[in-house]
Amino acid sequence: MRAVTFQAPGEVAVEERPDPELLADDDAVVRVEASGVCGSDLHIYHGRVQIEPGFTLGHEYVGTVVSAGDAVTEVAVGDRVLGTYSTACGGCFFCRRGDYHKCDQGRVFGHGAALGSLQGTQAELALVPHADLTLRKVPDGLSDDVTLFAGDVMGTAYHAIASRPLAPGETVAVLGLGPVGLSAVQVAKAAGASQVIAVDSVADRLSVAESLGATPVHLTEQDVRAEAKALTEGRGVDLAVDAVGHPDALDLACRLARKAGTVSATGVYTERLEVHMGVVWIKALTICTGHANVIAHVDPVLALLASGAVDPRPLVTHHMKLDEAPEAYRVYDRREALKIVLTP
Repeated sequence: MRAVTFQAPGEVAVEERPDPELLADDDAVVRVEASGVCGSDLHIYHGRVQIEPGFTLGHEYVGTVVSAGDAVTEVAVGDRVLGTYSTACGGCFFCRRGDYHKCDQGRVFGHGAALGSLQGTQAELALVPHADLTLRKVPDGLSDDVTLFAGDVMGTAYHAIASRPLAPGETVAVLGLGPVGLSAVQVAKAAGASQVIAVDSVADRLSVAESLGATPVHLTEQDVRAEAKALTEGRGVDLAVDAVGHPDALDLACRLARKAGTVSATGVYTERLEVHMGVVWIKALTICTGHANVIAHVDPVLALLASGAVDPRPLVTHHMKLDEAPEAYRVYDRREALKIVLTP
């Protein structure tokens, strides 16, 4: 099969790899019909997240089950399915608590040895462990473009908003308007937010956020803190979402949140950083961090997608062939795309 592999920072390639085979009785093999290029993939591409040369990338996928172990009961050969970005065993201490994202045996597709050595899904075929938890049947009528978001991006956005959880009429600021940030705008609106403040420095992304019902605020051309106060009767927002993964974004999120508010650090962090604990402490902020618990959220997210309450189609800006993956990564790295969908 063909697969997109990491070679070195700034370099990916499409190479031939052996077809995956079932290794356990709860495995499935999926023929991938659509996969996404994600912001997390860029962290690998830049060398910020370490991975072995030759490892297959990708963790977003929609496809058809082509084989399944004897213990797989929720999906079957021939089913059209979507998969979550990570796996979970279902039986460990954390899984029994519903914290699937912290499973003792959890693995993340396409992230190398550090996160479980599970080959990625930017490929023609993918091995899917613990298939009954990792895979879901695709509801009738959902396109690949829409379905693809349930396994990571929209699930991550849902996790960011559910971390509060948000009550109808409350206010949200979203910092960073990539696919996760723009999806968080949609989830916040669907949850009943009275005001969603969308912050970025890219005009096109601010325009998309405005079309989704948010109030756009330019990071460098406007006073973000003053705008947030003006829109929240001087209090600050109930929930501030850092969808960037940068110290400046986290600091701004802490300053935008109201007293006793919540900050969701949803962007990826891999390094040390300074947090102004004086701000956090005096405001009595709650900070939520870490991988999104997408397995726990995938069913309600699918319901939102199926009902049309959230619609990620405006975020898909490019469709490219798997063989064009090196160029797709370059396009994404230049911030010329919001979401790229790769097809065989």
